[in-house]
This record gives sequence, C-alpha cells and structure tokens, in this order.
Amino acid sequence: MTHQHAPTLTEYASPPVPTGLVLMLHGGKDRGHEVVDERSASWRRSAAMARSISGDLGEAGAAVWLLRYRHRGWNGGAGPVDDARWALQQVRERLGDLPVVLLGHSMGARTSAAVADDPLVRGVVALAPWFPGGESVAPLAGKRLVAAHGSRDHITSPRATRAFVERAGDVGAEATYVDMGRVGHYMLRRIGRWNEVARERSLELLG
Repeated sequence: MTHQHAPTLTEYASPPVPTGLVLMLHGGKDRGHEVVDERSASWRRSAAMARSISGDLGEAGAAVWLLRYRHRGWNGGAGPVDDARWALQQVRERLGDLPVVLLGHSMGARTSAAVADDPLVRGVVALAPWFPGGESVAPLAGKRLVAAHGSRDHITSPRATRAFVERAGDVGAEATYVDMGRVGHYMLRRIGRWNEVARERSLELLG
C-alpha cells in the first residue's frame, strides 16, 4: 500500500469520552482503481451526511468517523473490505473496545455487511444498499441490521435488499427493512428523512 493510496479517516464528532462510534462508509462502483479524493461524488455525499448528523450524534456521546477507501471500486470486495477492517483496527488502537455502528451507503453498505463480524460491531445501518443476490449474510449473525431503500432506486435493487434482510434474519440477525418511499439511489430527495434514519437508527443500534 503506497502512502498516497492509503485509506483515510475524517472525524466529524469527537466527544471527550465517547460511548460509541459511528463509522461511515461511502459508495463506489463495481470495478475501478481510481484513487478516491475530495472530488469523489460518493465520498462527498457521505461527507455531507456526516456534517448534518454529527452534531446530534456527538451530543449523544457518539464519535463519527468517515472512511475514505483507497480505490473507487468493489473489485471483488478485497479493497473496501480491507480498508474497513483497517478502520476498525484504528478504532481499537485509538479508543479501545468501543461499540461501533457501521453506516454505509450503496457499496459502503455492502462493505459494512461484510465486516459486521468484527467483535466491535453492534450493527449496520444500510442506506440504498448494494446487496446482490447470493451475498453472504453470515457476518451479520447475532448482529442488528437496518436497511433503508427507496422504491425508485434504479442503481441498486430494493427487492434484493428485502431478500437480504429476510436471509439475515435466518442467521439470527435482528434485521429490519425501512421503505423510504418513491426516492432514488443518491439520497438527494427527502434528504432530511435520510439523515433522520441515519442518525436515529445509528443511535438505536449503539444503545
């Protein structure tokens, strides 16, 4: 891993003595080795959400960190999954065994579900998630999952998300589907509602 391609973490809320941490994971695409920088639309969308929700989360005692992956693509999973596991190790080294909720959008939701087996992770809040058919639900065993999806999402499938939630329940996850109504993938309509779900469900899972 070269220095300029290392994953990075941006802190949006840092309570003096945090009682939990919300680790945000942004979206991406199926394949792509472009470096994720500040111009990335996916990263910027999650950063905007982080700015909106971090005040309330911080007041409630939760730290808020946003991970920026090394590369834009899922690329078979290795890249973003490795980056997310690196971020969880940073939590351990800097804050100890703090309960973590993973708050992921699109590919970030898929990444969150893949690393939910980490002992720090209490649960996953998945926004407009990318859960292909056949995606493993095993890492969510014994964890909590809230998946929110709009019916007008033509990038990722709300039907596939419902099926994933059902299968997660079969492995012992406490899994909930939230219908966001007639909205699309990028969380640009009903922004307040997306922020509310992100904030309230993250706090609920941390609690």
